[in-house]
Amino acid sequence: MKDIEQNYARTFSTSAGQAVLSHLRKITIERVLGPNASDSELRGLEAQRALVHQIENMIERGK
Repeated sequence: MKDIEQNYARTFSTSAGQAVLSHLRKITIERVLGPNASDSELRGLEAQRALVHQIENMIERGK
């Protein structure tokens, strides 16, 4: 598993990788749904957030 973690760290350590990760954070973690959001919208966004957190965790473990 260490190899894939290091690959994540290498990939996202570039300026392009950092820009992509920043964009992913903006469209998921920093996104706020309004009070009229449906259950499926909330669940979908939470799944996207979980994926971005997984990527960030892999980057940290790969350092």
